[in-house]
Amino acid sequence: MKIEKKIIMARFIHRPNRFQAYVDIDGEETMVHVPNTGRCREILLPGTSVVLREENGEHRKTKYDLIAGFKQERIINIDSQIPNKVVAEALEARKIAGLERYVKVEREKTYGASRFDFRLTDDCGETYYLEVKGVTLEEDGVAMFPDAPTERGRKHLRELIEVRRNSGGAGVLFLIQMRDADCFRPHDERDSLFGEALREASENGVDLFAYNCDVGEDHITLLDKVEILL
Repeated sequence: MKIEKKIIMARFIHRPNRFQAYVDIDGEETMVHVPNTGRCREILLPGTSVVLREENGEHRKTKYDLIAGFKQERIINIDSQIPNKVVAEALEARKIAGLERYVKVEREKTYGASRFDFRLTDDCGETYYLEVKGVTLEEDGVAMFPDAPTERGRKHLRELIEVRRNSGGAGVLFLIQMRDADCFRPHDERDSLFGEALREASENGVDLFAYNCDVGEDHITLLDKVEILL
């Protein structure tokens, strides 16, 4: 997907809370919004080059969103709103191996008391529920999720198991928001319960997908399937 709004570069200074950061824009310290509640500590380091997207909402307190940062030469998108948009584009283009037969793609659909990112339907009317998790944490070529403990993430996995137990199709896709990840695994060191839940989901028939992305300052697109290590 192409980012149509104005993009500028800045230098990261510090992040006083989850939603705000201060950056240097042409020598001027400026407060920006961070559209990601994760820690992103491996990316948002003092002096790091970051990508800002201009936003002009009427009630905004900041002019820019901080949407990406550089880790050495690699750019990593951190905008938490991006993964679903990228996956929707890929689903429509039939680019996700194993899900090509689904012709109808719907966003934010409920199953019982649960809400999932996507409901897919094939020509025979069979449905498939897909949850998407954005991944920004990487060490030595290994992408990992989560970067902070996530009860919400564990809840989604339990709900997908219930879909499978009721004979529905279910999966979770980890969208690695960078290039060149060699593999993906659950970040047990940060949240062992999520890792246990992911393995349980896999054992109960929930499909697991991981893809890296082609990321630039003004674009991000689903790229290659990545091996999952459980």
